[in-house]
Amino acid sequence: MIIDAHAHITRHSVEDWEARDDSIIAGADALGIDQLCVSITTPSKPSTLEDCIMVNRWAAEGIARHPDRLLGYAYINPGYFQEALDEVRYCIEELGFIGIKTYNDYRCNEPVYYPLVELSIELGVPILQHAGHMHYYNEVQPRISDGAMVAELANRYPEAMIICGHIGGGGDWEWTIKALRDAPTAYADTSGSVVDEGMIEMAVEVLGADRLLFACDNSLTAGIGKLQGAQISDEDKEKIYAGNMQAILARRGE
Repeated sequence: MIIDAHAHITRHSVEDWEARDDSIIAGADALGIDQLCVSITTPSKPSTLEDCIMVNRWAAEGIARHPDRLLGYAYINPGYFQEALDEVRYCIEELGFIGIKTYNDYRCNEPVYYPLVELSIELGVPILQHAGHMHYYNEVQPRISDGAMVAELANRYPEAMIICGHIGGGGDWEWTIKALRDAPTAYADTSGSVVDEGMIEMAVEVLGADRLLFACDNSLTAGIGKLQGAQISDEDKEKIYAGNMQAILARRGE
């Protein structure tokens, strides 16, 4: 069993979105990926509430075309407070989504996040946080969260399931892994196009295999290849490929 914990399907403003989504499924088939946890990001940055609602409805339509393969994250800007919480609750309780996806509208250790995290605890779902650590000013993403901010939020809410997105796609992955070390309830996903030797091994050594989630962020071959080639035990690979995400999904049932 292989579950991709961080993937995206296509905005429906793209004329051939159905074909593009089908190609994602075909790629997953070729690589043996059984399920993908997906979201659609908004065309606007910062994300408007209207665009968040729109992409979540698009995501629901896309998931309905491949219901056995795709699991949904509700994409949201927490700055809309009660309206954001209402949208997330609707996506989880009515549309059957399995988690929440946040981007860089705010840094995740800002108080605006707290109600969203508290709702995620109530609903028993994870939050996948876009993150990265750059050694230069990122003009495109001036409020990007990093591993230390994710760790701070996770330690504030140890009962939450906070996932630090794409350690292999957000700048300095060694810094990110070390920053997450002292937040024992935080997870990290392995996605990103970076395939540096030793990345997976370091993450297992520093964080432990129980805190890592296999993911591709749509870089499918890179995502599979770096885990297949990692010098770690088969038992650890099984946890990362699916076991840890299955445990996260099972907590909602509890």
